[in-house]
Order: sequence, then C-alpha cells, then structure tokens
Amino acid sequence: MLVYFWGFLYSNYFRFWLKWILRLLTRKCELQRVFDGSGAGARRTLSIEHSLESSKNKVLRNAVHAEEAEVEKCVRDVMKEKKIEQKDTGFKTNLHITLLQISGYKRLYLNVENLRKVPYDSDNEEHEEQLIELWNLLMPHENLKARITKQWCDIGFQGDDPKTDFRGMGLLGLVNLVYFSKHYTDEARQILSRSNHPKLGYSYAIVGINLTEMAYSLLKNGALKSHLYNMVSGLPQIEHFHQFYCYLVYEFDKFWFEEEPESIMHFNQYREKFHEKIKGLLLDCDVILTLQN
Repeated sequence: MLVYFWGFLYSNYFRFWLKWILRLLTRKCELQRVFDGSGAGARRTLSIEHSLESSKNKVLRNAVHAEEAEVEKCVRDVMKEKKIEQKDTGFKTNLHITLLQISGYKRLYLNVENLRKVPYDSDNEEHEEQLIELWNLLMPHENLKARITKQWCDIGFQGDDPKTDFRGMGLLGLVNLVYFSKHYTDEARQILSRSNHPKLGYSYAIVGINLTEMAYSLLKNGALKSHLYNMVSGLPQIEHFHQFYCYLVYEFDKFWFEEEPESIMHFNQYREKFHEKIKGLLLDCDVILTLQN
C-alpha cells in the first residue's frame, strides 16, 4: 500500500517538479538528458519509452504509438514541442532510432501473433512442404514411408499426423522448428538424439512447440524488450524472434539434463522452473540471449 501511494505521488506530483528543477539546472529536457547519459541499447530505449508514456503532453505520448512511416514526423513534432533545434542531428538521429525500436517491437508482436493464428492446413502445399522439410533436416538418412505414419513419433510428435500438435501455436510452431533445424542443423540433430535418452528423454517436437509458446508469451508481455532493444538498432524482425526461440531450445535441453528429472511426468514443473530462469535473465537491461552459430 505504501509503495503504491509513493508511486502515485511521484507520478502525479514529484516527477513534474523534479523534471522542472533538472531542466532549470541543466537547460535540457528529460529526453535530452537520457540521450546524453546513456549509450544505445535497452537502458536508453526503455527510459525514453517510459518518459514518453508518462508525459502529460499528448504529442509525446502519441510518439510511442507511431507506425514506422510516421516516425520521422513524430521526431520533428517532439523536437518542436520540447523546443529542441531541428539542426540538432544527434538528438534527431537517436530519437529516430529509439522510436523505430519501440514501434518495431509492437509490429513484431503483431507479425508473430498473425503467424500463430494461422492453423496448420494439410491441404496447403506450403504448410506440407515445411513439414516434410522438417523431417528431411532432422532425419536425412530415413525416408518417410507415408504422409501419415508412426514415424513422426521419431522426431517427437504425439501421433501419426503432426498437424494435430500445432493447434495451440498454429503455423508459428512449425516455422520455429524448421528455422532451428535449418540454421542450427547439427545442434538440432544432436538435441533430437539426446531427447531419445532412455531415462531423461522427452518428445522433441512437442517440447519445441511448447517453447514456441514460451517465446510468444515473453514477447507478448514485453519481457523481450531489453533483449531486442540491445540486439537490434532499429526495427526488430521476425528473424530475431526465431533466433531467441533457438536460444530457448538449446538452453532448455541443457537445463533438462542438468536437472535430471525423475520422469517426463514432471515436465510442467521443470518447464516452469526454466521459464522463471529465463524471465530472471531478461530483467537485466544489458541482456542479449542468442545462440551463436
């Protein structure tokens, strides 16, 4: 209760007067002070994002909702509102990059969400090609005997038709599995082999789809901001989301074997423990979580 009360007072009263005093002392607005005090990356972008969202000025608040095509105009409008000379190219460039990161994160979430909403369709030739590509990448020396076959269980699907396993994450689950197998083929085959361990084994494809849900939820709730703001100077792309997914797959496999669960029946417990570990890492404003080639 006390923390909430203090937060209310700070947001509604003290913050305004603190900013006013600092502007008198430094002759710079809060945005200028942030850019002067920190280099490119999440610390700076998150501070600018918070400053804009907390502003009582409508022009500044609207800047965090700008689309990519509107960013340049938003930069000019913000500079005009804050009486910053348009010839200040350093401020202009930094604010432009920062607004691209903020708008890009929102756009990335929408792109990922749209892919998640696409159901796997066995009548769609592109979907089927990606599924067969996944098999060929993981099992290059074994041909599928049929489209519907128990062989799919060999790479960790639950039944003889994988399409039923994509219901929760839609096409996103398949795209992630294929991306990891294509860009980190050796690692993917090694993890698939480890997943067949007689005691510590798990269903590779099912776990992979589960980790897609984890990556998606972290993106949705904003937890990936620090990672992406540090990783990308500008617009984050869906490629960067796939890269984070690859990191999760690789690290989860290591985590699973280090923890040595009694059986796969304890999967949810260890999955949550791993989730908490990742969320803890993402609290670091300097974090970058990538799997290097």
